[in-house]
Amino acid sequence: MRATQILCFIGIMAIGAAKAQSPTPVIVQAASAIPAKSNSSAPAAAVSSLGDAIKRLEQLKAANDDVLAKQKAALERLDELQEAADQLRIFSKRG
Repeated sequence: MRATQILCFIGIMAIGAAKAQSPTPVIVQAASAIPAKSNSSAPAAAVSSLGDAIKRLEQLKAANDDVLAKQKAALERLDELQEAADQLRIFSKRG
């Protein structure tokens, strides 16, 4: 009788240990950046004159300025969130 109880206990422990094992890790690929849309569909090699090259550079500059403006707005929003989090930490310590 005692041997049966010990055997059942060992069996329950083995089942518990089998369930406690961590599952295989899930590998998730990093999100790739969305490429910026080009205003011109002409490849860089197709630029034939200096005027076309200047226009292409102006378009690229405008697109870059747009991206920089969006990044600046995002950074300002992050700064606001950081300040709010700091204030929340301060007030939570007081009360």
